[in-house]
Amino acid sequence: MKVRLSNFDENWAKMFQMEEQFLNNIFGDEIIKCEHFGSTSVKGLKAKPVIDMMCIVKEIERIDFFNQKMNSLGYDVAGEWGIPGRRLFRKGGENRTHHIHFYQYDNPQINRHLIFRDYLRAHPEAVSKYSRFKDELAQRFEDTREYSQAKKSFVQEMEKKALYWFEEKQRNGTRSTNDE
Repeated sequence: MKVRLSNFDENWAKMFQMEEQFLNNIFGDEIIKCEHFGSTSVKGLKAKPVIDMMCIVKEIERIDFFNQKMNSLGYDVAGEWGIPGRRLFRKGGENRTHHIHFYQYDNPQINRHLIFRDYLRAHPEAVSKYSRFKDELAQRFEDTREYSQAKKSFVQEMEKKALYWFEEKQRNGTRSTNDE
């Protein structure tokens, strides 16, 4: 798939909220909470215009019972897609609009994603650096697989900084107020 990189769009939060309502109608009590994460959740950050959503659920295996319904509603059912304990649904085909990641409430991936999001929200200089890096990669790579692979080590380094920032906040007794 071709890399589509966009400037931040205020409508991304609305797209998240609309999809959250839709998913809550389908999954009901299975969903404990939904979070908007990834680049579209960080003001000022360039992003592929695909809303990353995390739905935290009680029992991940129960989500598999919804595969046929989600497929009939136009979602690509991708299963774990390389991350144990995740269930991934993709909406929009070649012009994707949403990636919906389901995790059981105790999956460690939840904190990793949310800490990284909150770190970026609290550090505009990191957002600028990340946006510039994405621009450079988008000029070098047309395919999203190559683009994603090329940014992997950069993101891992930034995630380490985010984890250190979070641990420092915990030691100092401060909490994030960046929740949506």
